[in-house]
Amino acid sequence: MPTRKDFYEILGIARDATKDGVKKAYHRLARKYHPDNKETGDEARFKEISEAYHTLSDDKRRAEYDAYGNVFAGAEGFSGFGPFGGAQGMEFDLGDIFGEFFGGLGGGERSRRMRRGRDITIDAEVSFAEAAFGTERSFLLGKTAQCEACRGTGAEPNTELAVCAACNGQGRVHETRSSFIGTFSSIRECDACRGEGRVPKETCHVCRGMGVVKKQEEVTITIPAGIEDGGVIKIGEMGEAVQRGASGDLYVKVHVARHPIFRREGHNLIMTLDIKLSDALLGATYQIGTLDGATLKLKIPAGVTFGEILRVKGKGVPIERGKRGDLLVKLNVNLPTALSRAAKELFEKLRSEGI
Repeated sequence: MPTRKDFYEILGIARDATKDGVKKAYHRLARKYHPDNKETGDEARFKEISEAYHTLSDDKRRAEYDAYGNVFAGAEGFSGFGPFGGAQGMEFDLGDIFGEFFGGLGGGERSRRMRRGRDITIDAEVSFAEAAFGTERSFLLGKTAQCEACRGTGAEPNTELAVCAACNGQGRVHETRSSFIGTFSSIRECDACRGEGRVPKETCHVCRGMGVVKKQEEVTITIPAGIEDGGVIKIGEMGEAVQRGASGDLYVKVHVARHPIFRREGHNLIMTLDIKLSDALLGATYQIGTLDGATLKLKIPAGVTFGEILRVKGKGVPIERGKRGDLLVKLNVNLPTALSRAAKELFEKLRSEGI
């Protein structure tokens, strides 16, 4: 006796699932278990899934199935289908489901996918100051670029393009293929014109009809002010070119060298300044250099402590519209390791006064 089958369970859907839900479940499972899928293909499972979809996707057949409970596979009313006996009557959206298995692109405009060249990634080494204030770098790139003679068409300059004879100018060709589930049609991009519908009457003498050439191109990149180590700059359509398609992008990864004095914290610069103990106690003025090469006088107030930070406004990393972060000066009070007799007597006196 044939085995009972629960079509809802086979498709993994609820009994009140909509027709759209039935279709989506079928598409998902059909792609997974189709025999042409080398990783998860399962012919027996695929037939079972297709049988369930054939029943539940039709209102009349689904009503009969629901009315009489779990029917027997191959029972009267379904024997025309059997385990694939009536595949020619199935109304599948084959373009959607089997395009990826048989090479078709599914019909309609979906077959005309824009080709795109490969992206290029390069590295740029900059100094700490260059990263803070911005700079430029020039690179010589060896890449595939659009042919300047034909402007990427592949046709000899001042000649016309002709209608592709292979696809009659449609850019797509129809194919009919047979499988164990029946005969179906698919649509794919025309190989002769690569989906354009037109081909050169005379091929370009420079690129020989390819529309692209290998060349070395000098590119100047602007490194923006304030970029941090590891930052990436994207320049659109500066990557590899392809015939009758969009060029890829150029990505520049920036590597920032360390500075012997300064380090960054957002848009602020931080440096450490060594001062004498007497200057920490009594106050003093120190001359310091800034990242942009200027010098300024920094007043150390009396009574500062170790690790105290003094802020110099507007001497950090540029932000925007002339604004800059701040320079933060961290004070390091140097303690003497040896004292003269006079100095020792002085400190003894200070200690006796509770200082």
